[in-house]
Amino acid sequence: MQFGLTEEQEMIVSTVRTFVEKEIYPHEQLVERTGEVPEEIARRIKQKCLDLGFYACNFPEEVGGPGLSHLEFALVERELGRGSMALNHFFGRPQNILMACNTEQRERYLLPAVRGERMDALAMTEPDAGSDVRSMRCAAVRVGGDWVLNGTKHFISGADHADFVIVFAATGEDQTPRGPKKRITTFLVDRGTPGFTIRDGYKSVSHRGYKNMILDFDDCRLPDAQVLGEVDGGFKVMNEWLYATRITVATMCVGRARRVFDYALSYAGERQQFGQKIGKFQGISFQIADMITEIDAADYLTLAAADRLDQGLNANREIASAKLYASEMLARVTDTAIQVYGGMGLMDDLPLARFWRDARVERIWDGTSEIQRHIIGRELLRPLGA
Repeated sequence: MQFGLTEEQEMIVSTVRTFVEKEIYPHEQLVERTGEVPEEIARRIKQKCLDLGFYACNFPEEVGGPGLSHLEFALVERELGRGSMALNHFFGRPQNILMACNTEQRERYLLPAVRGERMDALAMTEPDAGSDVRSMRCAAVRVGGDWVLNGTKHFISGADHADFVIVFAATGEDQTPRGPKKRITTFLVDRGTPGFTIRDGYKSVSHRGYKNMILDFDDCRLPDAQVLGEVDGGFKVMNEWLYATRITVATMCVGRARRVFDYALSYAGERQQFGQKIGKFQGISFQIADMITEIDAADYLTLAAADRLDQGLNANREIASAKLYASEMLARVTDTAIQVYGGMGLMDDLPLARFWRDARVERIWDGTSEIQRHIIGRELLRPLGA
């Protein structure tokens, strides 16, 4: 890994950061106050992203994407992390799992998603199946040559705007020495399909305006043409295309932490108490030093994991380490920034309390901190037979 960005990569960082500052920051207070993203603002963000050529920047040139490397896409996500999740959703990064589409599905789902004509959402989590994916109860069974899907998904981000949803469902069960093991199949389900309902989810304290939705399937009939990948091959497409999404959480945590740090650093250099700037007090300067050290460490850890993917190397442990450390780092940094500000840090006049609340979910979604530790430990101990 080269410890330094190329001129082109620096341009990517500058372009996306400028976009976030000009197109995202000005609307954050509105979204925070109302919990909604006005349609006109969403359309404007999406169109400007398309005009920049950054829409679907996580897709290769062969399907119409910009063809960024994993490292370059991590840089994009890092800069987007500085802004509101509800707003930067319209910067447009469809699910990479759509690369598993067959020829006919590419025309109906993949290519329109890359062009920004259709938006997708990923539906995996259920009320009784979070980290334990194989415990999902949403199931599809064969009836008259079709699949009939029944069950509920929740915490589904982006489903309020989605034209279609990528749904994981149990399609059978195998008996193993360790007990029953469900087979999983992935389906493409269009909004408006009979038996498929999207309804409002729960009100979250993190990322207001970035809604989580509940999906209900009641005898939702799907033909074989809606199967993504192979029947019972849901884990295969999941492992091939989704495990790297944890880098997105890590990089966005780094970007948000840098924005928080800028607030703390500026305040420490301006605020005066006891006749001098508070940054001169060791109690404050040491906190500033710890914050930037942790941010830099998370940044390099994350970019190194992305670089391993670009080299074609296994990066499961490195991605888990990046997601674990960056998300927990963000919690510490936001809390410390509020401590530097004192009481003002909790006031709505500043966005620090919002950053503090938003940081909490990062240790939960896309695999909890405990799951990341499990992955890391497993990767290290398996070769030893433990």
